Amino acid sequence: MDLADLKRRRAENVPGRFFVDSTCIDCDTCRWMAPETYTAAGGMSAVHQQPEDPLAERRALHALLACPTGSIGTVPTHPELRAARDDFPLPVHGPVFHCGFHASSSFGAASYFLQREDGNVLIDSPRYVTSLAERIEALGGIRWLYLTHRDDVADHARWAERFGCERVLHRDDVTRATEEVEVQPEGPEPLRLADGLTVVPVPGHTKGHTVLHVDDTYLFTGDHLAWSDRRDDLVAFRGACWYDWEEQVRSMERLLDCRFSWVLPGHGRRHGDDPDRMRASLERCIAWMRTVA
Repeated sequence: MDLADLKRRRAENVPGRFFVDSTCIDCDTCRWMAPETYTAAGGMSAVHQQPEDPLAERRALHALLACPTGSIGTVPTHPELRAARDDFPLPVHGPVFHCGFHASSSFGAASYFLQREDGNVLIDSPRYVTSLAERIEALGGIRWLYLTHRDDVADHARWAERFGCERVLHRDDVTRATEEVEVQPEGPEPLRLADGLTVVPVPGHTKGHTVLHVDDTYLFTGDHLAWSDRRDDLVAFRGACWYDWEEQVRSMERLLDCRFSWVLPGHGRRHGDDPDRMRASLERCIAWMRTVA
């Protein structure tokens, strides 16, 4: 894999082994994966503290590997880099795993692997990496490759070729890059893939954006809804609404019918809590959205 260029090491990095270079696109990946090591500085990420223990060092390596632009490096090359690569997908909660290996074409969006008895699901596409594919194969492969929206499709074709999985993307978000997708739900009605596995249309960020509602527990939200550490609440991205904000508000209101205790976005922070508190946070998010032009 490509690693950062020492000649482009940013001055904002503290001295030490880990560093971020000037190719960073400020996608936030490293900052939520290893906040004890990486922070925002000057419109990009930087190392604000070198890892001080083995766990912090491993997390810093995971963030390095997930970086979509290869903007993080170590001097010298870290001896545990290969071992850290083989840790992916990383457990998140229950049957949910974080795939890592974010793609620059998706501006660093996270993707997830969901393990289920009736067939596993890859949620949005990471970069195609052989070690990750081998680990996913060992976990039972992929039945569905579910794509939340047109922005985060990355290497979907290579994953589909490897696993022979059905790809799911709302027809309103199908482009030339995804025209061969096998399952193309239409209109505003939810699509039930299996018991406890429902695709819910939520137009707004894009016309064909959907979320995946799983077992009244997990909500995979793409770019529709995320957790904000700064606000300590759920939030939508007004500055990244490419289709229609008013439509996105109405879409968010429809999610009040969904019970969930986890929000797992492509961009922004994931968060788990009591489902009643999550609903209250969603209600506050909607109230805020109504005040924003």
